[in-house]
Amino acid sequence: MSASDFERVLAGFRQRIAEEDARMRVLKHNKADMQGQRDSLLLPVGEEVAQLLVDLAVGLRAKTIFELGSSFGYSTLFLAEAARRTGGRLVSFEIHEGKQAHARQQIAEAGLAAQVEWRLGDAVQLLEAEKGPVDLVLLDLWKDLYVPCLDRVYPLLSPHGVIVADNMLYPEFSRPDALVYRTAVRAKLGMQAVLLPIGQGIDIACRSPAGD
Repeated sequence: MSASDFERVLAGFRQRIAEEDARMRVLKHNKADMQGQRDSLLLPVGEEVAQLLVDLAVGLRAKTIFELGSSFGYSTLFLAEAARRTGGRLVSFEIHEGKQAHARQQIAEAGLAAQVEWRLGDAVQLLEAEKGPVDLVLLDLWKDLYVPCLDRVYPLLSPHGVIVADNMLYPEFSRPDALVYRTAVRAKLGMQAVLLPIGQGIDIACRSPAGD
């Protein structure tokens, strides 16, 4: 992989994001329209959050990273680059075959295919077959799945494992599910969490090795 490969793929994502901004400004005021078209939208975590994910992965020296909801591959790009830096692997879960195919193409073009393992299907079910330890988890799928995914991935966390949940503050219609998730993750033994107003709002929960 070369830096130019990564930047070229990222530039393509940036262009798509710019083109979707106008659509999002209209759709965010209409929950029905948003839900009707959401599968066609990129809905990225945003570059500030993506860079933070890379920093977290590198700081943790993460060897295994889970991405629950790859969509079209925006966050996958950054997490795969983080896995390359740590000598680890990214396991990316996505239920939509078309989205995963697009994400695979982007990651291949960025020269990061060797860092990614792909899982196609329902993340909650697929997680039953996974083994730990997992050092970093990104939750970025439909919000009603956050708690079921949390229940599956929590036992797999390494002693200092971190879970990052996106869309904790926006869009507004996701807030009830976001609140349910934040309550649930803080109720897990040994988990400490903080809500940050970055991007669409992220919740970062870290497991304490002492379990308290």
